[in-house]
Amino acid sequence: MTSATGLVLTSPRSFEQRSFDLPDIGASDGLLRIEACGLCGTDHEQYTGHITNPQACIPGHEVIGVVEELGNHAAGRWGVNAGQRVAVEVFLSCRECGQCQAGVYRRCERNGLRTMIGFTDADTPPGLGGGYASHLYLGPDSMLMPVPDELDPVTATLFNPLGAGIRWAVEIPETQPGDVVAILGPGVRGLCAAAAVKDAGASFVMITGLGTRDAERLALAPAFGADLAVDVSETDPNRALREAIGRKADVVVDVTAKAPAAFAQAVQLARPGGTIVLAGTRGSPETPGFEPDHIVYKELRIIGALGVDVGAYRKALDLLVSGRYPFEDLPRQVAGFDDLEPLIQLLAGERSGVPPVHGVFAPDPAQS
Repeated sequence: MTSATGLVLTSPRSFEQRSFDLPDIGASDGLLRIEACGLCGTDHEQYTGHITNPQACIPGHEVIGVVEELGNHAAGRWGVNAGQRVAVEVFLSCRECGQCQAGVYRRCERNGLRTMIGFTDADTPPGLGGGYASHLYLGPDSMLMPVPDELDPVTATLFNPLGAGIRWAVEIPETQPGDVVAILGPGVRGLCAAAAVKDAGASFVMITGLGTRDAERLALAPAFGADLAVDVSETDPNRALREAIGRKADVVVDVTAKAPAAFAQAVQLARPGGTIVLAGTRGSPETPGFEPDHIVYKELRIIGALGVDVGAYRKALDLLVSGRYPFEDLPRQVAGFDDLEPLIQLLAGERSGVPPVHGVFAPDPAQS
């Protein structure tokens, strides 16, 4: 094969399928044959233009694939071999600057947001910088994680949202055994966060959703560690938590997107001295029901979370292999090049119907 195929987002709501020349691979880079790429809320926000991109790009960043070509220096740098199935870290790391040396490579001085997988310029060769493609170019600063043989490529894409659940709901708020945790948003990241905190020893986990769109997800929540699932269109979550256990939450994790009222709920749900982690975009400058004084009265700790890290991803892969939660059975839809856009429209709420809990792109859905 001398060419690759990619689905390029040229402007909001405009995809173009293109052919790309496969790059020559040197000592420090590599080439990945993509098997599957999970769909994230970021993807459909790119599609609608809610997240702007200054250039055409191939979206998709929850990438699983097989290393097809690999330079000798890259093999040592990444710790993988040609022919090995790997997960791809979204951020790149030079491994040399102060930020990378300190372990916060999301702020790498050579990379950062501008070189993230799924956002780079499709018109600058080799152009293969995102997951909606048959191949992904692996530059020298790439970061790869071996995928255990027990995981199929589609299930393995959950390394990304489950890694987010581990970092956002356990590591950042320093969730302790016995804690009460409230998770706002029952999408795939919310369910992953529930499993992560339950696995970390949380004594009680509540998860919230809204209306018909979230009904199936709330019904699934107990299988992923939730002790209480609440539809906030019918029930006040603060009252529901109080009636269930008689106290407020030690940790509240808000993974909702475009739900500005959720932050006010988070402040209400947190106990005095509790922690709130904001890991979803508000989608609005308005915050209905929010009373800032409660942050002062309760002395709350509020932390924003962007991205994950390799350590959390590795823990996620281990948890997926353990089989303690039925991630392989999540209701999902796998789409190829020809039917990916309708699935993204469904996830974005621009097409009628209830979206699947887990959406995945695969260059060849029949083999996924």
